[in-house]
Amino acid sequence: MAEAPLTPAEDAAPAALDGWLEKAVAGYRGPGTLSKCGFGQSNPTFRLSSPSGQYILRRKPLGPLLPKAHAIEREFRVLRALQDSPVPTPKVFALCEDATVMGAPFYVMEFVEGRIFYDQTMPGLAAAERAAIFDGMNQAVADLHQVRPADAGLADFGRSEGFVERQVATWTRQYRAAEGEPIDAMEKLIAWLPAHLPPEQPGRIFHGDLRIDNMVFHPTEPRVIALLDWELSTLGDPMADFAYHMMVWRVPPDLFRGLAGLDFAGMGIPSEEEYIQRYLTRSGRTDLPHWNFYLAFSLFRVAAILQGVWSRAQTGQASATDAEEVGRKARPLAEIGWDIACAARA
Repeated sequence: MAEAPLTPAEDAAPAALDGWLEKAVAGYRGPGTLSKCGFGQSNPTFRLSSPSGQYILRRKPLGPLLPKAHAIEREFRVLRALQDSPVPTPKVFALCEDATVMGAPFYVMEFVEGRIFYDQTMPGLAAAERAAIFDGMNQAVADLHQVRPADAGLADFGRSEGFVERQVATWTRQYRAAEGEPIDAMEKLIAWLPAHLPPEQPGRIFHGDLRIDNMVFHPTEPRVIALLDWELSTLGDPMADFAYHMMVWRVPPDLFRGLAGLDFAGMGIPSEEEYIQRYLTRSGRTDLPHWNFYLAFSLFRVAAILQGVWSRAQTGQASATDAEEVGRKARPLAEIGWDIACAARA
């Protein structure tokens, strides 16, 4: 697990934390030490090591925050609600909303030992191993979308009515706010998507970022043992969640860690059709209506996000040195999205 340097305040935090942890987390024994994980930059994530074991601590950033942003309270709630469901989630122990303990609210969950794949092609694995990993990932996504929010105590976790329409409007605003050189495909999608909204789907728990690197796999078995990074979770259309998960089948590897054009059979990677069929069987669905709409929207959403990355690079506010290069991928991704939308019209 990659680590990042601690700030002086973070380095001193365990002294203040131990007392709270010993009261709030059953079995915890200090002293604890923190190491910052290299991921989780939106909500800083730490590994907490102590005589009683290893834990993960997720905290809001310090300082003023935008309203509703960095809602670790929502992350804690959805993880706790799913503890006894088929969805693989880490066990959560306690939420601290008292900012004086560590400078901002945080929660503590178990440290899950396993494998995280940052590259979906999984270099170094045999084709059979790769095939099994994809099947395990498919199972985890289907399990999530089968949970009825009310059964998990999450009926009020979000408003699923009009979800896709609101999402299209939100990402249109985000794109406009970061707009640079005009991207013709984005303009076409901005006009096409609201005019082709699919019928409402029953609301399900919407993860919002179902990438393979947000999943921890068992150390030796091809199954997901923890879904991570629930910051964007709400109630919404499961087809939009699944399409975002699957858009990599339409994107080349050199563009956005995609899979398009690879030797699926030789590598053990299921085709888009095979992967969809497994999801349908597991989720009890018979088809995916308006699939091209959902794929086009997913690529539109990514392009809008990357346009924001590009915009921050122009103003010197980007957090990564390759932000401008990454941001320039907005145009080709939008063009793939528009091609898919055109196929839907054919």
